[in-house]
Amino acid sequence: MDALIVVFVTGLITMFIAMAKKPVLVLVTALTGLSTAIALLAVQLNHPYNLVKYEGLEFDGISIVYSMLALIFGLLIIAGGYDYFKREAEHTGEYVSLILFSLVGAMCMIGFTDLFMFFLGLEIMSIPIYVLAGSKKKDILSTEASVKYFFTGAFATGILLFGIAWLYGATGSFQIAEIANAIGDGRASGSMLSVGILLIMASFLFKVGAAPFHFWSPDVYAGSPNIVTGFMAAVVKLAGMFAFMKMFAFVFGEASQIWVSAIYVLAMVTMFVGNLSALRQTKFKRILAYSSISNAGYALLALLVVKGDFISHLKNIEYLWFYLLGYGFAVIALIVISLTITNESDDLEGFRGVGRKNPVVGVIAALGLLSLAGVPPLAGFFGKYMVFSHAFKQYPELVIVAILNSGIGIYYYLKMLMTFLASDHTEETQTPRPTVLQYCVLVACAIGLIAGPFVFI
Repeated sequence: MDALIVVFVTGLITMFIAMAKKPVLVLVTALTGLSTAIALLAVQLNHPYNLVKYEGLEFDGISIVYSMLALIFGLLIIAGGYDYFKREAEHTGEYVSLILFSLVGAMCMIGFTDLFMFFLGLEIMSIPIYVLAGSKKKDILSTEASVKYFFTGAFATGILLFGIAWLYGATGSFQIAEIANAIGDGRASGSMLSVGILLIMASFLFKVGAAPFHFWSPDVYAGSPNIVTGFMAAVVKLAGMFAFMKMFAFVFGEASQIWVSAIYVLAMVTMFVGNLSALRQTKFKRILAYSSISNAGYALLALLVVKGDFISHLKNIEYLWFYLLGYGFAVIALIVISLTITNESDDLEGFRGVGRKNPVVGVIAALGLLSLAGVPPLAGFFGKYMVFSHAFKQYPELVIVAILNSGIGIYYYLKMLMTFLASDHTEETQTPRPTVLQYCVLVACAIGLIAGPFVFI
């Protein structure tokens, strides 16, 4: 709770500092605030304390590690995107403060203990992204992305509230512990509970970009500024998937017969939709969008493993964390690389040979793409291995489908890699020129992708 307050106060300060039109001051404030919040979470993880407490939020060990990862991703995105933000000195503080406020919402989605706080966290996280998606005011695609994300997000929110109303009618409570108990002892059952759970499931599928509610992702990812796309792919995906698992595997675990079959089918559909659609894409961010969809399908496998003892559940949620770690670092690295060149058309061909022009960028791009493809010994491989191996005991046929889809994914990831490292580039090929701060972000992502498996396993 202390870390959440620090991030919120940091967002307020950066918003007021914006009036000074000194981007570097905004950057220092944001990075200092996030570093302090991460340090507080690390201390709380090893030495639990409750300096500030609110009954609607609880940050236990699992919530703390997910919150730390979200804040680390947020810090890397702000640092990597600083060169983009400072182009408009008068708006730098506003952009950064919106990211910080969205991080506050993500932390609320991770630590919620009642449905009120979950809903508030979802909206606090989402509303700044609606604004940031349309921050390229002269770009009609950015405006389209903002409007589309807003309207589809509002529709999903309506579904969520309707589902919460049905759930309250079935259980008589908004507290997730009481809801879980009511389902477990049989006090809550019947069609009212089923409708509520399925409506809430639909809203979650929208937020994580899973089929059949994925249709917003390609246009929103493609139209948003690159750094905002990175934030959605890393932080929003992380918070959404954790809240999804917390709500369904723990709260609705005893009612798994209502929703497991639907998730089983939708996970399979999501993997095929994401990977097969990515094969024919020629735009960089649209490939990332469909990659995000397919990765949501893989992550849903962790959600399906709901039967077992508490230790099994704990391992499952740790494996999901590791999977999202590898995915987040890889996406952030690729997004920061995209910021180092001017490619307004976002064509994949605009990246041809950039790895040859700058070998450091080429190596880190290779690490990111190979990690997404699940090539050992990178973090992406271990994340997939953990999730797949844990799910194999209950759903071997679904894991086989996931492995098949991973093979499809390797094709377009290697296609991107070959484009990045192509030797037949022309003289017009730009040389990536990362700033010192961007180099630091890229190195941090590379360390996370290489050392992650050995540090956290």
